[in-house]
Formats: sequence, C-alpha cells, structure tokens
Amino acid sequence: MPGAARPGRRDRTINYWPGFVDALSTLLLSIVFLLSVFMLAQFFLARELSTQETVLDRLNRQIAELTDLLALERSNRRALEETITGLESTLRGAEGERSRLQSLIESGSGAEARAGELGAALESEKQATARAMRQVELLNQQIAAMRRQLAALEDALAASEARDRESQARIADLGSRLNVALAQRVQELARYRSDFFGRLRQILGNRPDVRIVGDRFVFQSELFFERGQAVLKPEATPELDRIAALLGELERQIPPDIPWVLRVDGHTDVRPISTPQFPSNWALSAARAIAVVQYLVLKGVPPQRLVAAGFGEFQPLDPAPTEEAYARNRRIELKLTER
Repeated sequence: MPGAARPGRRDRTINYWPGFVDALSTLLLSIVFLLSVFMLAQFFLARELSTQETVLDRLNRQIAELTDLLALERSNRRALEETITGLESTLRGAEGERSRLQSLIESGSGAEARAGELGAALESEKQATARAMRQVELLNQQIAAMRRQLAALEDALAASEARDRESQARIADLGSRLNVALAQRVQELARYRSDFFGRLRQILGNRPDVRIVGDRFVFQSELFFERGQAVLKPEATPELDRIAALLGELERQIPPDIPWVLRVDGHTDVRPISTPQFPSNWALSAARAIAVVQYLVLKGVPPQRLVAAGFGEFQPLDPAPTEEAYARNRRIELKLTER
C-alpha cells in the first residue's frame, strides 16, 4: 500500500543524480528553444531567398530571351550587310555600265534609250540601298536598347545579392542577441532559485523528514498525507503557509519577464495501489501534487506560477526493496524552474 511507512532509520544520504539530470534537462530545453528560434529564423530567410530566387529566375529568362533576340538581330544585320555589299557591287557595276553607255551616247543616238533604262535601274538600286541603310540604322538602335536593358538587369541582380547579404547578416545578429538574452535570463533565474532555496532552508531548518536533493526540496509524503490518501493533514499546513509566504515575496522580486514556476512533484513507492479513488500510483501521486498546489493557491500564490506533476513509482530515489527505500521514495518535491 503506497504511503505506508514503518519506523526505521532515516537515510540522510544526499543523492545528486536527480539534480544533475534536471540540470541536463534544463540545458536541453534551452538548446531546443534556441534551435526553435534558429529554425524560425531559417524559415523566414528561406522564404525571402525563395522570393529572390523567383525574381532571379524571371530575370534570367528575360536575359535569355534578349540574348536570343540579339543573336537574331545580329544575324539579320549580317544578312543586310551582305545585301548592302551586293548592292554596292551592283552600283559600281551600274556606274561602270553608265560610263560605257555615256561613251556610246556620245558616239550615237541609238544608245540613248538604253542609257535611260540603265539610269532608271540605277536609281532603283540606289533607293533599295537607302532602304537597307535605314534598316541597319534601326537595328543598331535596337541593339543599343537591348544593351541598356541588359545593364539594368545586371544592376537589379547586384541589388538582389546585396539584399541577400544584408538579410543573412541580420539573421546572424538576431541569433547572437537571442543567445545573450537567453543566457542572461538563465543566470537571473539561477540567482533567484539560489535565494529561494536558501531562505526555504532557513525556514524549514534541519528537519529529518525534509531533504535537499540536487536543486529541489524533498518532503516525505507522511509529512502531508495519511497512507493511501491525498487529503492534506492539518499539521502540514504551517509548513505550506511558510512556503506560500516565501513564494509571495519571490513573485514580487523576480522581474515579470522571467518565466518561472514552482513545480510540485508527487512520487509513490513501487508497491501498486488500486482503489475506486486511485486506480494507480500515478493517480495517487498526481492527486497529492494537485492538493499541495491548490492549497498554495488558496494562500495567495498565483496559479500561473505553479505546476503539479505526478510521477507515480517511476522515479525512485532508492530502488532497493526495503521499507526504508519505500519510505524515501514516497515524497513530495519542490523545484523552482523555467516554464
């Protein structure tokens, strides 16, 4: 039957292992919090980088289209230059033919008609050449406009890369500031925890049924409850009244931005219980922790500063199958920790 204890010697040996485990748990929670913050920061950075990559892809596609258009225009320009070269060659031939016809005109009137035809053909070729030159000039203007667009795209890419570097620098600075703030909060809470347990030690004195194990105070269940019950005994209230008063002072001293709580843990020994009220050791240990918390709330302790937890028989201080070990394992623990 949990809660049963036979008279015997009290084991006052201090076991530091649970405190060491709790310290590691606190450190692990701090690391998880930091990882969560970094994951959140990485999420916002990934989203910003994704937007920038989308803009960059669009710009790259525009550059590829402009490059293709430029290659096409260059090909057209080469074709026009070849056409112009051909026209100039034809013009030179026509001029030579004109000179020859002029000499023929001087020698006879029969060649005048032929010279007129050739002159008209020559004028037509000149007009074609002028049109080709205008097309070449238009292509040159288009090429200049494309170069200006390419320069603007390069400037946009450079600005996007600069914003990316600034975002990474801001994220790194945010992580550094979060680390500093978290370290400061942990140090402040550790200082208040030390003050709280120091004053609690003075209030309780050297009682044999109260022990300090690591960073928590351990009360024997028999100090607060009858065997197998979760109703506080009348003689337990003075101790709890002093603890409630001390918590009220602590609430006024600790800055409101430090998320602290007093955790009340209930533990039983390994022997099972099965009653209509408590179907398991877990239920009994939780009910006892809740009873202590509810009494502290009645004495003015803010409920948001209290946590009740039941561990049943699964966190023994002494695994030995003896009455002394059973008595040590039936306990209520108080621990000041982070929320």
